[in-house]
This record gives sequence, C-alpha cells and structure tokens, in this order.
Amino acid sequence: MPWFGFGFNAFGQIHICEPVSTDDDTTNRVKVITPFEFKCHVDGSCCREISGLRASWSRRATLHANGLCLAGFNAASGICGTGCTDATVGESFLILAFPNRIESWDLDNEKKTPVWSMEVKTPSESAGTPPNLPLVPDGYIAIKPPFYRPLSPHLRATRLALGAEHCILLSASGSVYTWGLGSHGQLGHGVLSSEEQPRVVEALWGMTMSWVATGGWHTVCISDGGDLYVWGWNESGQLGLPSRAARRAQQHQKSQKEADTPEGEKDEEVFISIQAFPALLDVTPSCEIKTVGCGSRHTAAVTSTGDLYTWGWGQYGQLGYETSCSDEPRRVEFFSEQRMRVVDVTCGAWNTFAAVVREEVAAS
Repeated sequence: MPWFGFGFNAFGQIHICEPVSTDDDTTNRVKVITPFEFKCHVDGSCCREISGLRASWSRRATLHANGLCLAGFNAASGICGTGCTDATVGESFLILAFPNRIESWDLDNEKKTPVWSMEVKTPSESAGTPPNLPLVPDGYIAIKPPFYRPLSPHLRATRLALGAEHCILLSASGSVYTWGLGSHGQLGHGVLSSEEQPRVVEALWGMTMSWVATGGWHTVCISDGGDLYVWGWNESGQLGLPSRAARRAQQHQKSQKEADTPEGEKDEEVFISIQAFPALLDVTPSCEIKTVGCGSRHTAAVTSTGDLYTWGWGQYGQLGYETSCSDEPRRVEFFSEQRMRVVDVTCGAWNTFAAVVREEVAAS
C-alpha cells in the first residue's frame, strides 16, 4: 500500500532532497507541501510492502514484512528492528515490539544493544492477541523512563494514545479515559487540573467510541457512528474551532478581507483558545470519519469516502496545502486529483503521512 508524506522535512524524514545551488533556497528541503510518495529506505535500497508507519518530530519509522527501517535524524544508528511487529518512535528512544518481548533503544547511544527490554506473553500463552503499542498486556509502554506503566485490568484497554504530557485510553466498552497534565483542557473533564489516574470522560458517557488519538495538547475521538469529538488546546485551530491565530493568518493571506468585513464583525466573533470538554466537530456533512491522527498542533481525518481533511498549524506544509494555520477542516485535493482514496493517516509532530489505494481508471 503506497504511503505519502508532507510537512516538516529538515532531517529527511519524508525524503532526502538534492543539494540546491543557491544559499537561500532551503524551503524545499525543510518543508514538503505537495504529498510525496516514499518507496525506499534511507540508504536507497528497495522497501517492501509497508504495513505501518510511526513518526515523531525528527524521525519516521516504517514497518514492513521483515521489520523496520528509520528515516530522519540519526537514522543510520545501527538499531536492529529485524522481525519487529510494531514500534513507537520518540526523540530520545525507540520502542520495538517483537512477538515475545519489548525493547527500548536509546537513539543517542552508540551502543548497538537495547537499554531496556521486557518479556511479554505470546498470543498462544495469553487469552488473545496483545494490543498494539503502546499497549502491552497489563499496561502500556512510554517513550521515556519508566518505560513500563501498569494499568488496572478493569479498564480493558483496546487502544491508547500518548500526548506530550497526557494519555487517552479507549476501553472495550467504548468508554474514554484520560489522565496526566490538564493545563490546556486536553483531559476533557471541563477543568484545567491534572489527573494522576485514568478518569472517564463523563461528557462522552453513554456514547460508544471506536477510535482515540492525541496531539501535543489536544485530544480527539471518533464515535461508532463516525462523529468526531475534539477538546484541548486550540491555539492554531487544531480543534477546528474558531481560533484568533487562524483568522489572522487568513486575513494576512487575503489582503482585501479587512475592507470587505463589516465594521464590528471581528469584535463580535468568539474565539476559543481552550476547549475543556468534548465538542462535536462537523468535518463534512456528507460522510463519516473513519480514522484520525494528530500532530503537535494539527489534525488529519480520513472520511468514509476516502478523502483526507486537515486543519490546525500548517507552517511546514503538514496540512497538504499552503497556509500558516487554519481552523476550518479542508480537503487535501492532491489525492482526489490523483485518483487516490486515503485509507489511513498518522502524524508526526510537524508532518502528516497518509496511506492510499489507487482507483482504477475504466478503459474507454
């Protein structure tokens, strides 16, 4: 399945650009606005079928049939990902999951051995197949010490996402729990206080959720019916709610907007910097949301029709179109123009990666 990337590329985590002849032409190396399909390892060898992708601010970890390959900062680090089934990548540590163990590798350490490891039950030894990272049996794995964090068995976690300083968990019953730092409303409890232990998001009680994701300081989830709920920090419009920064960016891009706006309209508009409890976001009225990913301050959602919508901070092209930030979900036209259906999305802090299937063109 082809994968495309766009956004922050200063470390070659999307693709390695050819050197430019002028001293000041660095834009094409630092950011990628038009989605770029990657097919090869960083060393140029042929990449097998991609089964998954994980990303951080400076790195991309690509999963394929034989394991994993890294692209971006310090990619040629000698880390052995052969045979791994899943991964979580950060700025200091890389977590690898194997059928019978979990390993943590220090990305700044020149030693060719993991700094920490833990044995896990194989599917034949446990009641079922262990959930994917960061979940492991009876707990989850963080990208900084202590790596293993226990979870109460009554939570019955099916998915867990890690923000900059908070966590969101989806239970088997479809309930959502959050804990950690709450200073930006990212826990969804209606207050800005922190929680040491998982606490159910009461505003969603009674609604079954099917997917959760989190960015740096914002959180999203999808209901069984394909509705998208958002909460947390909205400084750059990453929640898709009215943002002062996004409106200023729009005014800068459209120099005539100030003259065309009736006097007093700007003052009456309500901007939301923090949304402390879940809000329903209508991305597009014609279809459901199937999956969603979050960057540090941007969000990307895939619809049931195979379209990709993005919003939030876009300074490095991570929205797939030219804008510094947007508080309105907008379709990435590249994929429909190229007759592609987006089926999956994942985000690094400042970039976005989408998996697609190509539509067949009927013969005339």
